[in-house]
Amino acid sequence: MHFPILAQQVLKGKVKDAKGEQLPGVLVRDTATNKGTVTDLNGEFSFPLTSQSSLTLEFTSMGYQSTQVNVNPETSTYLQIQMEENAQDLNEVTVTGKSIVKEIKEKAFNVDVVDARKLHNTTLDIGHALDRVSGVRVRESGGVGSTMNFSLNGFTGKQVKFFIDGIPMDNFGSSFQLNNLPINLAERIEVYKGVVPVGLGADALGGAVNIITNQAGKSYLDISYSYGSFNTHKTVINTAYVAPSGFTFQMNAFQNYSDNDYWVTVDVADINTGKYYPDQTVRRFNDTYHNETLITQIGVQNKPYADKLLLGLTVGKNYKEIQTGARLVSVFGDWNRNGTILMPTLKYRKEDLITKGLNVTLNANYNFGSEQNIDTVHRRYNWFQQYLEYDTPGGERSYTLYKYQNNNALLTANADYSFGAHHAISFSNVINSFDREGTNELFPDQNLYEKPQKSQKNISGLSYRYQANDQFNISLFGKNYLQANYFALAYNPSGNYGDVAYRNEKETFSYQGYGFAATYFFGDNLQLKGSFEKSYRLPEPEELFGDMVNLQGNLDLKPESSYNYNLGASYWKTMGPSHRMEIGGNVFYRDAKDFIRPRLNNNQTMQVMDNLFNVTNIGVEGELRYFYKQSFTLGANITYQSLRNNTQYEEGQTVESVVYRDRIPNMPYFYGNADASYTFENFIKEGKRLVIGYNLLYVHAFYLYWPSLGSDKFGVPEQLSHDLNMTYTFGKQNRFQFTAECRNIFDKKIYDNFSLQKPGRNVSGKIRYFIY
Repeated sequence: MHFPILAQQVLKGKVKDAKGEQLPGVLVRDTATNKGTVTDLNGEFSFPLTSQSSLTLEFTSMGYQSTQVNVNPETSTYLQIQMEENAQDLNEVTVTGKSIVKEIKEKAFNVDVVDARKLHNTTLDIGHALDRVSGVRVRESGGVGSTMNFSLNGFTGKQVKFFIDGIPMDNFGSSFQLNNLPINLAERIEVYKGVVPVGLGADALGGAVNIITNQAGKSYLDISYSYGSFNTHKTVINTAYVAPSGFTFQMNAFQNYSDNDYWVTVDVADINTGKYYPDQTVRRFNDTYHNETLITQIGVQNKPYADKLLLGLTVGKNYKEIQTGARLVSVFGDWNRNGTILMPTLKYRKEDLITKGLNVTLNANYNFGSEQNIDTVHRRYNWFQQYLEYDTPGGERSYTLYKYQNNNALLTANADYSFGAHHAISFSNVINSFDREGTNELFPDQNLYEKPQKSQKNISGLSYRYQANDQFNISLFGKNYLQANYFALAYNPSGNYGDVAYRNEKETFSYQGYGFAATYFFGDNLQLKGSFEKSYRLPEPEELFGDMVNLQGNLDLKPESSYNYNLGASYWKTMGPSHRMEIGGNVFYRDAKDFIRPRLNNNQTMQVMDNLFNVTNIGVEGELRYFYKQSFTLGANITYQSLRNNTQYEEGQTVESVVYRDRIPNMPYFYGNADASYTFENFIKEGKRLVIGYNLLYVHAFYLYWPSLGSDKFGVPEQLSHDLNMTYTFGKQNRFQFTAECRNIFDKKIYDNFSLQKPGRNVSGKIRYFIY
């Protein structure tokens, strides 16, 4: 008897999803022997055969329904497997385990991956989805559309860079921020901690976030609508058409609206009598927000001259009422701002260009959008919505109709070349140009707004990667940072009192950074990785020139630098056919010079960015996750960081600083998340599914001001928030999903920046329809 497959002692195959895209990291397991393998980056696998008898292979991957196939070695030599998405709500950010997605596991960089597809049925935006990743804190000044500050291992704000499909999101404007982007826009989100690969060309001081959108290999439609507390509405439409010829059209449209009229507790003084009323519970009343955005792309795929060539246009607008300043004591009743985005885009990618192994990517965009600050009502409000109105022209803060364009241009180029069996080099270059121009309709002849506010950056990088085998690889890299800033400084030309003139200035910076990342696998279950980088972060235009709302500009800012060290380990274990466990941890150390951090300005009403000479941060983070079949998942992560002022002598002083080695104020240092979910298969009806999920957020109390300056008590109290989530999947081919959510179940007071209170208990419902 002839056994053709046993002649080569191996069974081969390929695994794809319903859209025809290959699936890396799929676990292929013999149900009888529990032995298995994992698909490679192309979704292909080779399974060794040890007998001539038939066997049953099980294919499992997070986010997909488990698939079993009976294989007869006499007749089967090659398998084509299609896996269906497991459209269930896990009510969690599932950090894709290194044992499941092999492509991510093999990276030497300290990177977590959020599988955004698990969250497409929730009302989360991308910012809040990231808030559940270890080492991450997303801090907001209020509700929907409020100012957001992202913190990663102690680095915050602009120190962490954001990308969409590898394209920097620098200066996209207020219409395109992390906390107004729906989670449905992303397929996955990569979070790089401490050390950033050259391919993401940017001046990130301590990490980067790369949002990977749907790559539209096939046509699809995904549409959803949600309604929730505080009159909050969210709508998302994602669709793509891909013709057999390669012609491609993609569209992403979304809107967010909220009154944001939630309750806050504040001290109020009667505006007429001055009588003081402490601890009053009042509604926010000037905090309406809405934004609408449309992203379109048209072009071709899989052509001899381009694997992808897309021309696009992103248009959008937003409106935001300004309720408070940097603290709740500053309250406004008529101040608002609006913004637009009008951005043409170009995306080009070609693999094996000219020669095999050379892959090239080009991206370009130019934002013609504008921002306007409207403050023309001369009133003074309190939290009782009482106000005093003045007869003279003025505003609540600045009396302005200032409208400006940042005229931001971006050009990125990346080239990767693999040669031999073990070597690869990568080069990237990013050019970023900023030129703010604006006028104030109230004072059209005022030259205050005619002074130059320009900034130009060029970030380039070169890396070499050596992969000795499947167990070990290392990357070495260098980066070059260039910046030129153009602005005007006031001076007194005559020496006479009141004589003011302006002199145009140019300031340039040039720095070199370097680093490495390495990883080693011990067997099939344990990975160690370490990385180091000397990084620089150049001041952002908003930090230099202000945002015209609550951030005051500071032209004296200097670039900040940091030595970043990471050492991590991951362990995963499959226990029989039903149980799986993943454990990961990371120890990190940061030594930053000229650290840029926010502080209150002199009159305590706005924030301003300032350099703090030397800051150190040592910390640890860990995560534990357990899976039982496809039914139950339980996980938790925790982060501790000790961010300290290491400036012993302040400039011009010989006496040790009183705040030397103090913990940096207004920065959470101990926080974590826990989550659990359970799936009820065949709920009510055959093939239908109900998922119930839970999430816990914990933030330990932290200092609002310097501890050594008499503030020996925590300024921001401990926070503990509980969320519940329920999703029912139904309809033809389970194309419909209905989700009910309740956040902050026990209506606890939750705070962020300078004790700004966030929404209490809120509920929402979402209906989603999707088809491929």
